[in-house]
Amino acid sequence: MNQNTSSKNATKKTDWLAMYRHIRTHTETICEPLQTEDYVVQPIVDVSPPKWHLGHTTWFFETFLLQPHLPDYQVFNANYNYVFNSYYETIGARVIRTDRGNLSRPSVAEIYQYRAYVDAQMALFLQSIHFTQHLHPLLELGLNHEQQHQELLLADIKYILGHNPLFPVYESKKMPENKVFLDDSMCTINEGIYEIGYNGDGFCFDNEKNRHKVFLNRFQIATSPVTNEEFLQFIESGGYRDFKYWHAEGWDWVQKHQIEAPLYWHFIDDRWMYYTFNGLQEINRQQAVCHVSFYEAAAFAQWKEMRLPTEAEWEVAAEELDWGSRWEWTNSAYLPYPGFQKEAGAVGEYNGKFMVSQMVLRGASIATPANHSRKTYRNFFYPNLRSQFTGIRLAK
Repeated sequence: MNQNTSSKNATKKTDWLAMYRHIRTHTETICEPLQTEDYVVQPIVDVSPPKWHLGHTTWFFETFLLQPHLPDYQVFNANYNYVFNSYYETIGARVIRTDRGNLSRPSVAEIYQYRAYVDAQMALFLQSIHFTQHLHPLLELGLNHEQQHQELLLADIKYILGHNPLFPVYESKKMPENKVFLDDSMCTINEGIYEIGYNGDGFCFDNEKNRHKVFLNRFQIATSPVTNEEFLQFIESGGYRDFKYWHAEGWDWVQKHQIEAPLYWHFIDDRWMYYTFNGLQEINRQQAVCHVSFYEAAAFAQWKEMRLPTEAEWEVAAEELDWGSRWEWTNSAYLPYPGFQKEAGAVGEYNGKFMVSQMVLRGASIATPANHSRKTYRNFFYPNLRSQFTGIRLAK
């Protein structure tokens, strides 16, 4: 009996190691098309240099798993805690977000050495007696954290290259954006009491708990996201020039920043062009509109005499929807679910302290890693941000 248990545990450790290596390798695969100079650029505060993502995700495993749980572990560089801590007050001082682009050192090569060192130590740790069952959730959080950064990394790479005056190609094979939407139907959800929130034995983030009941009035929701063709009609009708469609804050944002179209759209030689990972191309009118802010999504919905769905409506209707190509803005503020409790220590800073001033997005995007999407996933961003792969779905 003890022998069987030992064999089972050994197999489990092998599975964890394989999963760890697969996810870590994918992060580096995302960076393969980059030139060294691309790794260090930070055009705006909301975009982090790719090399910072590589270092921060590595720091997570070193800080939360190796240092406290692998005896005699030696940190790769004592300064890296200051450099790669993102927002964990519990962990100590850190480089402020606006200064990440000033980090010419450590070099890209040194950060890859850091990743290799931590990966080797993690391989030893995951196969050792020190990787006990109670640490499995922490490792799983670290892996999902890295997958979140894979999506952020792609968004940041696109922002960096998409604001280069030469509009360089990243690599089209890695990020196909060729799905088209031709269905403009609506589905109806009847009035009733429904349950939302994560329900199962697999992984979820703490903000997806607790599962709870909500009452919904009867509503209709579009089965497909809003397309570029539909959004072009909004632009051509003067939607960006008419205050009546906009929240006051959104209208201020449009005027202050002279917004006239979604991010990466350029009107050149009487044609709307769009920066993609394959360079600058003419807008595909049947593709889902992308890189819009909450302000733009809400204004478009108002122009259509409709509205954005709430996150509860979105989740209840999810089985009827064609979703996964864009993160979809909802009309729900990012707030805790009933019974939500933050974890103790630094891990408790992961989601809870951001539950203010942000809006919920639902679904997934073309940048979301495989097996990292589910209908209960609660993404969240500030209403002015649009570097993520954000789109629109209408309801009424």
